Parts: sequence; C-alpha cells; structure tokens
Amino acid sequence: MPFPEPYRLIPVPSERLDDVLLLDVWAFPTSDTVQALRELPSPLSWDRTYGVVRGSDEEPLAGFHGAYPLRAYPVPGAEVSCGWLTWVGVHPGHRRRGILRGMIEHHFADCLAHGEPISGLMAAETPIYGRFGYGMASTQVSLTIPRGAALRPVPGSSELEVALEEWDAATHGPIVASIHRDYARVPEGLGRPGWATRETPEQRTARETDAPIHRGGKEALRVLLVRAGDGTPVAYATFRRSSSWGRAGAEGTVHVREAVALTAPAAHRMWSVLLDLDLTSKVQIANLPVDDPIVSLLVDIRAAVPDYQDNSWIRIVDLPAALSQRAYAGDVDVVIEVTDAMLPANAGRWRVHAEAWGHAAVERTEAEPDLVLDIRELGAAHLGSVTLSSLAQAGLVTARTPEALRQASAAWSWPVAAGANWIF
Repeated sequence: MPFPEPYRLIPVPSERLDDVLLLDVWAFPTSDTVQALRELPSPLSWDRTYGVVRGSDEEPLAGFHGAYPLRAYPVPGAEVSCGWLTWVGVHPGHRRRGILRGMIEHHFADCLAHGEPISGLMAAETPIYGRFGYGMASTQVSLTIPRGAALRPVPGSSELEVALEEWDAATHGPIVASIHRDYARVPEGLGRPGWATRETPEQRTARETDAPIHRGGKEALRVLLVRAGDGTPVAYATFRRSSSWGRAGAEGTVHVREAVALTAPAAHRMWSVLLDLDLTSKVQIANLPVDDPIVSLLVDIRAAVPDYQDNSWIRIVDLPAALSQRAYAGDVDVVIEVTDAMLPANAGRWRVHAEAWGHAAVERTEAEPDLVLDIRELGAAHLGSVTLSSLAQAGLVTARTPEALRQASAAWSWPVAAGANWIF
C-alpha cells in the first residue's frame, strides 16, 4: 500500500513490544507506564501486526495496527473468518499525514490475503471508521442495578447450585472459555451474531490474567459459577467489589466484568446472587447485548438506568463471499447497487437470492437495482440488528419499491440481537 513519503509500513515482531506500548500510551493516554504494561501478557497475534516508520526500521513507530485472526466469528446462521482490526494508533506527532488511511488500506488487503471476507472493530472514536466503510452493526447496553432489584420468576432457578470463588485462571479459565464459546450458539438454531470469543491463545491468556494494574482500587477478581443438577457449569459471572460507606451505611458496588448463562434458570440464579451481596448497594455491568436476559428479567428496567452505546462495527471486504456465507431470515430476491470508494471490486450491481433461513447465491448483474446503498450501510446490516428499513428512513438506503425494501429488510434481519460482551 502506498504511504506518504517518507513513511512506510513494516511488520512488527514481538521483540518490539516496548515500541508498540510506547506508541500506545501516546495514542491512548493512561496513567500506566510502559514498564508496568510490559509485565502484562500481550493479546496481539504477532504475525498480523504492522507498524509505520519514518526512515529506518529501527525508528520509533509513527503508527501501528494489528489484526486478530478470528476463524469462528458468528454472523447470522454461520461462523466465518474475520480480520478483527485492533490497536490502531498514530503518534500525535505524525497525525494528519495519511498514515491511518494507509494502514486501513493495508488491513483490507491483508484480510483478503488471509481469506477474511469481513473485518470488524470496536471504535475508540465513532466518527473515524465510517469513512472507511465500516458500519455500526450492533449496540450494547450498560446497567446500574439497585441491590435487591426484583426479577421475574423462572422455574427451576432455585434448584441450581451456586459457588463463589476467588479467580484462578488455571481452574476457572477453561470453564469460562467453554461457556462463553457455547453462548455464541444460544438459542439453539439461531445463535448470537457478533458474539466473538477468545479464539487465540494470546487473547485468552490476556483476558484471564488478573493483573493488579487493572483492578482500579477494587478487590481481586471473583467468579460466580452456576451448575446444573449433574454438576455441569451452565453460567458464570466474573466481578470485583469496591467498598464505600455513606451516612446510612454500606454503599459498595459489584462491578461485573462478564455475566453469561446458557439457560434461562441459570441466568435467573446468577443474577439473584449478584443482586444480593452483602455491603453493596448496586451492581454495574457494561457491554451487554441489548436483549440480554437480565433486560427482560428485571421488573423495573428504568431503575437500572440503561445506557446505550455502539458495540461492533463491520466492514465488508469481499462482498459476494460475505453475503453468501451468512443466512437470511426470509425469502429474498433483490438486486442491490453498492458503492465502495476504497474497494472497487465490491462496487456495482449484485443479485442476492436466498430462501428463508438459507444462504444466498450472489452474482453480478446488469438488472435495474431494487436497493441502492453504500458498503457502509451493507456492513451495518450484516449482523442482522440494524435493519435496512431503518437506514432507508434515515435516507441512507434508496429503495425502488416498498415491496423490495420490505422483503430485503426482513431477510437481512435476525431474531437475536448482535453484540460482543468484551472490548478487544
């Protein structure tokens, strides 16, 4: 990929971790030092890490980006290869020189070379990535739930066994990883699009490490496990508590890192315990899919102060491959006309034909388009949570007929909200 002179792209090996961290603390201000961050396990896949230098390879990095090579990324009705863009940063002394665009162009080429038809990311700043064709494909909700909040009853909940333990990566890591992975396929036959799991060893090790530097004054990591009658773990929550005292007494907070349940009774049992821990007054959790079970279980959702934000952003890199790999929730036979300023191979008219719950045949056509849209909007709709009809109402999709929009919007949607519950 061409970079503005005198900059150029180089591969970055693990031996240059300090250089990566130095750039990272410039791009993302933190109170942590490079020396302290160096002690943490790195989540990066070093064969997919790249830097930008000005001059020799040994120069300090002016820019950096990496990719997580996901091979089981959930999309509607399938698990596919995805190049997850991460650790994107440009040193403040080298901004406004085209470095970011050069890195994004390289990332797209790298995805294509590795057979990854889509790219995903979580945006530190939401205005940035739309101009590169990423669409906001899912949202998340954060909750602050009062202690003792009432839950709707679920049969079988009280019969499940609960254990509260101090986190031990060797003991609990495999249990958490298994439940987290299985949740991508719940409900059976549908699954949750966007539910990315820790696929690489580096991601798992980094996620499972309870480093004091990340505790923020809270206690060491705890884990809550819910087991079925045969002893099989069916839910977990990882959390920390912080202590606070007010005039009326204890006002501590339960900071839930993750709460995942494979069954409805397990979800009810897990939350019943989290909402009744001594010396606490509230439970906080972020990064929940908007239809997470707790949203429906709470009798008073307003008391939980829901706060919504963007979650996953999707960029379609290889249009025919991406559209043929996912499933569709209804019969569809439409011609879409797509614009793509960065990847011209995606641009043009495509016929998409699929039967309900099946995969599509996608082929070029000269027929008149039923829908006209940019690749950004196609990425936004790819996980099934952002509808084509909502984009059309915003003026971002043009439909030739109401019937074409109705058919396409229903087919591209999915019954389960997309979303991941961790930032990576």
